[in-house]
Amino acid sequence: MVNYLDLPSTPGVYKFFNEEDKIIYVGKAKNLKRRVSSYFTKTHDSPKTNILVSHIRRLEYICVDTEADALLLENNLIKKYQPRYNILLKDGKTYPWLCITKEDYPRVYKTRVVKRGADYFGPYPSSYTLDLLLTLIQDIFPVRTCRLPITEKSVDENKYKECLQYHIHRCNAPCVGRQSREEYNKMINQIRDIAKGNSHLVTDYLLKQMQELGEQMRFEEAQILKQQYDAILHYQSKTVITTTSDSDIDVFGFDEDEGSAYINILRINNGSVVQGYTIEYKKTLEDETKEEILALAIVELRDKFKSVSSIAIVPFLPDTDIKGVEFIVPQRGDKHTLLQLSQRNVAQYRVDKYKQAERLNPEQRQVRLLTDVQKKLHLETLPRTIDCFDNSNISGSDAVAACVVFKMGKPSKNDYRKYIIKTVEGPDDYASMAEVVRRRYSRFIDESTALPDLILTDGGKGQMEVVRKVVEDELHLKIPIAGMAKNEHHRTNEILIGNPPIVVGMGVKDEVFQFFTRIQDEVHRFAISFHRDKRSKSQTQSELDTIPGIGKMTKQALLQHFKSLKRIKEADIQELMQVVGKSKANIIKDYYKKV
Repeated sequence: MVNYLDLPSTPGVYKFFNEEDKIIYVGKAKNLKRRVSSYFTKTHDSPKTNILVSHIRRLEYICVDTEADALLLENNLIKKYQPRYNILLKDGKTYPWLCITKEDYPRVYKTRVVKRGADYFGPYPSSYTLDLLLTLIQDIFPVRTCRLPITEKSVDENKYKECLQYHIHRCNAPCVGRQSREEYNKMINQIRDIAKGNSHLVTDYLLKQMQELGEQMRFEEAQILKQQYDAILHYQSKTVITTTSDSDIDVFGFDEDEGSAYINILRINNGSVVQGYTIEYKKTLEDETKEEILALAIVELRDKFKSVSSIAIVPFLPDTDIKGVEFIVPQRGDKHTLLQLSQRNVAQYRVDKYKQAERLNPEQRQVRLLTDVQKKLHLETLPRTIDCFDNSNISGSDAVAACVVFKMGKPSKNDYRKYIIKTVEGPDDYASMAEVVRRRYSRFIDESTALPDLILTDGGKGQMEVVRKVVEDELHLKIPIAGMAKNEHHRTNEILIGNPPIVVGMGVKDEVFQFFTRIQDEVHRFAISFHRDKRSKSQTQSELDTIPGIGKMTKQALLQHFKSLKRIKEADIQELMQVVGKSKANIIKDYYKKV
């Protein structure tokens, strides 16, 4: 059964396999999950597509950064594997490359055929993009466009003459010695930098030209350059593809959890990603290092795919030496980009594995999350039950508190409790918190109720200390206490634990931090809702419930008809009589005359 539910919603390429485990289709997607799921969640008008779907038994995918990258990678994989259904649907188009020849005075031009004896950069997803880039390069660097076999010897022999390109200032005529070989090749090296992605040389040139045209009030010409500038920024990225100077490279990504290690391989052939695969190793010994595991995986994966590449890109050096293989840990450039791509794919594999396991056993995710909480907060036991408190009042009026309970990582609403503050006068959050905690856990002791595994306070060190004094000093209980501290913008940015409290090292995107934030949001909602209800009741009580002879049913009838206390007070005797009768209408009018 093909499982498409766990696919990421990112750009990428997917491969469909039949029952013989042979690739039958390769496709690209801006959103992998949405695109792949469309094959299996609707009926297709095309008979060929329906036949394709009927033969799919499993799928693989490779994540990339952009839709353009997916387009290029799809093209490479189709040319390598020639899947049956792609042959029926694809036109076999080859993408353009930028070629720099290996001559004394190299030429720079566009080609769709990659051969030996030159350096190639690309491919580019758009021919227009490459044409534009070539035009801009030639505007900056007057490289030759002729096909003459110019050498230093031919220059010394005065074999050629200047052509029209020299006279219109599009070439410096190196063929007749007007530009030295060193100066010419200095331009070529700068063009190589641009082709490798350092396009700031082109964009800087365009910006300068636009500014000059703007100063001259030539806005239409400046707008044309602006369009060229935007096109270069939009299309110049080539994260999936490298140059063809390294014909074969193996790229290895590594990720791990407590029980397993995951290793991804990306195989690069002629500068293009042609294969991606991830394996999982179950850890059996506690003293196995990641360097040892990576070494084992590299040997196995190279043997599996019969790799003979002499370069292996790795996130760290493995505990092995392979004859004829150079291990590289890149820090920048194209090779580092490829390593990041492999790392992203191996991380996605691990996420997919968790999702699949959690779908089969929904409680597994909660146990994993709580285990992470236990580990990060250094708790002695798994926090199966978590109590979280919050206060709510307006200048001390209608002061209330609330406690929400999470069991096995999920809200247990039957255990939620509301508290009306009884012993505190004025807005004193610390005293209110102490009262509620004391009342709750004193009752737990009296009724022999199971205590929580963790208490979470909506506040920092001050709230934690108030709770600690009640729990430990007064009630002599041993319950871990954590706090959620806010920054100057009143946003929670730290989790605290212990006595004295210390900050737990985690970012705001950490799963544990987000879990605690979810609990905090829930207790806020519950406390504010309770406070709003109580405030509303107290406001209506101050007017109607104090009038002698006006009972609950009468009050309901008045509010239902008049909608507000103000309208009841302003109503004349006839309106009131229509709702509650003559006797009660007179009581109400007499009351408001005295007030």
